[in-house]
Amino acid sequence: MTPSVIHLADQHRYEISTDLDGAKKVVGHLDYEVRPGEIHFTSTQVTPSQRGKNLAAILTKFALDDVRAQGTLKVVPICSYTVRYMELHPDTQDLLLNPIEEAIAFCALPPIAKTS
Repeated sequence: MTPSVIHLADQHRYEISTDLDGAKKVVGHLDYEVRPGEIHFTSTQVTPSQRGKNLAAILTKFALDDVRAQGTLKVVPICSYTVRYMELHPDTQDLLLNPIEEAIAFCALPPIAKTS
């Protein structure tokens, strides 16, 4: 079954669910904080048994698309997953409050390994 994402605005969270054992279950979430003109993506988590299935990417893409659709906030990625996602998807970087390099430095992320 295809994963589904919902926005729980009152909890400042996006959740991703998928079919497990015949029932739809929440398997991950992305938490955020809102400040004037800004949205800070603070944490992205996926249930360990569900990692490696692209769920964090689906969740992050949904959240960034939602921010884009609202059109009023700039993204400040605190979560290292969100930083790396936005680094690998330059088409999302127009949503950033500050350059991606600042977020990479803040999270002390190593450079992405280049493949030949």
